[in-house]
Amino acid sequence: MTDIIVPQLGESVTEATVGQWLKQAGDAVSKDEVLVELETDKVSVEVAATADGTLSEIVAKEGDTVEIGAILGRLGSGSGAATKSGNGEAKAEAAPKAEKTEASAASSGGDAVDVAVPAMGESVTEGTVGEFLKKVGDSVSKDETIAEIETDKVALEVPATADGTITEILVSAGDTVSPGSVIARISSGGGAPAAKPAAAAESSKPAASTSDDRPVSPSVRRISSEAGVDAQSIPGSGRDGRATKADALEFVNKAGRSAGGSKPQEAKAPREVGPREERVKMTRLRQTIARRLKEAQDTAAMLTTFNDVDMSAVMDLRSRYKDTFLDKHGVKLGFMGFFAKAACLALKDVPAVNAYIEGDEIVYHDYVDISVAVSAPNGLVVPVIRDAQDKGFARIEQDIADFGKRAKEGTLTMDDMKGGTFTISNGGVFGSLMSTPIINPPQSAVLGLHRIEDRPVVVNGEIVIRPMMYIALSYDHRLIDGREAVTALKIIKEAIEDPTRMLIDL
Repeated sequence: MTDIIVPQLGESVTEATVGQWLKQAGDAVSKDEVLVELETDKVSVEVAATADGTLSEIVAKEGDTVEIGAILGRLGSGSGAATKSGNGEAKAEAAPKAEKTEASAASSGGDAVDVAVPAMGESVTEGTVGEFLKKVGDSVSKDETIAEIETDKVALEVPATADGTITEILVSAGDTVSPGSVIARISSGGGAPAAKPAAAAESSKPAASTSDDRPVSPSVRRISSEAGVDAQSIPGSGRDGRATKADALEFVNKAGRSAGGSKPQEAKAPREVGPREERVKMTRLRQTIARRLKEAQDTAAMLTTFNDVDMSAVMDLRSRYKDTFLDKHGVKLGFMGFFAKAACLALKDVPAVNAYIEGDEIVYHDYVDISVAVSAPNGLVVPVIRDAQDKGFARIEQDIADFGKRAKEGTLTMDDMKGGTFTISNGGVFGSLMSTPIINPPQSAVLGLHRIEDRPVVVNGEIVIRPMMYIALSYDHRLIDGREAVTALKIIKEAIEDPTRMLIDL
C-alpha cells in the first residue's frame, strides 16, 4: 500500500484545498497519471500516482483543506491494465507503460533510478525542457548535468541522480514539465539501453484540445463562470488537453480585449514567413519579461523625471584610486557602487521611493535591497544587492561583478533575484543617451543611468566642458508625489557630484 501525500507547494504555502479527484476508488491507474488537483492561493497543483496500481482509498474529499505531507489517498498493488479517464472512457495506457518498464529493467542489468525535475522556486509550477546534454546509452556520473529546463524566470540544470547509464529519456525538447516529473531513468548497471517508445514520447507532450468531455478544475470553472464563458471552449495546455488556471486567465483576458468585449474572437493563424524570415518561439524568460513590463505599464501611474549629473568628481576618484582599489579588493571600482550608495541616501530621506503599494496599504522598508539590471544571453535579469545600505563600495562592486559573471553562465538562482525594493538600470553601457525606464513591480521606482559625454555647461558664470550624464527616475505616481521624486533624484545628483556627502551621510 502506497500513500498519496500532499507535495511541497512552494515557499510560504502551507496548505491547499482539494479541488477535483480525476479518479475514483477502485480505478486502476498508471505511474505519473494525475489523480487529484489541489488549489492554493497562488497556483493549482496536480498530484500524480507514484506507481502503477489501483486507487484503493480516497482519504481527503473535494473541498477539504490539507497541509503539506497530509495523506490524500492510498494506492494498492494492481496490474493497471486499463485505466478510466475522467469521462469514464477506458484508455489502454498502462500496458505499453508496463512493457516499457519491463524492457528497461531487462536491458539495464541494474537498478533503475528516476531523474526528476527539481523544485523551481516560489510560485513556479512548470518549465520547458530545453536541451538534453546526454542521450540514451551515455554513461553519466552522479550530479553531472544531463538536461536543461527553462522556466519563466531562470534556467535550471537537472543533474544525474546516480552513476550509471541513461536507459530512458521520457520527454523531448519543448515539452512542459512540473517539479517532481520524471524526465529520464538511469541504470546503475551495464547493458544495452532501452529506447524511448514513440507512444511514450507523444504522450509526454501536452495536447491542446477543446474536447467537450475534458475534466474542468475548480479554478478554471470559477474563472470561466465569473467571466461568463464556456469552460470547455478554453484551449488547454495541461495534461490530456485540460485547461489550466493560466489558460483560463489568458483566454478570459483575450475575450475582454476583443471587439465590444463580447464574444471572444478566434485567434488568427500566424502569417507565413517569407524566404528571408524566420519564426522563433519566445523563450519563457522573454515571455515573462514582456508580460511583467506590460503589467507595469497597465497597473502603475508611471511618470519619469530627469536630471543631469557632472561626473567629474567620481571620474577623478576612479582615476586616482582604481589601481589601489583593484589590488586590495580584487575588483574594479565602477560607477554602479557610487550610484548604489547615493540611492541609499535618497531612499533614506524619501522613504516613499523605497516603498510599494499592496491593496489599499503602503509597505515601507527600513532596508534597501537594490535590484541591478543585468543583461544575460536570454534577456534582462535583475539580481538583488541585499542590505546595500550596510555595504561599502568594495562589497557592492564585488556583488555586481559576481552577478554579471553568473548571468553570462546562466547560474543565477531564484533567490538571487527574489525581492528588491528599488532598481538601478544602466543603459549607458550600451550607449543610451536618455530613456524612461519601466518600473520593476511591485517596486515603485527605478533609476536609469545613461552614457557619459563631454558637454558645455555653465559653471560660476563660465562655459566649461564637463563629462555629463543624464539620469532618469521613473516612479509610480499613485504612491510618490512629483516633489518626492524630484527630491530623491536631486539627492542622488548631489551625492555623485560631491562624493564626500556619501562618507558623512549628507
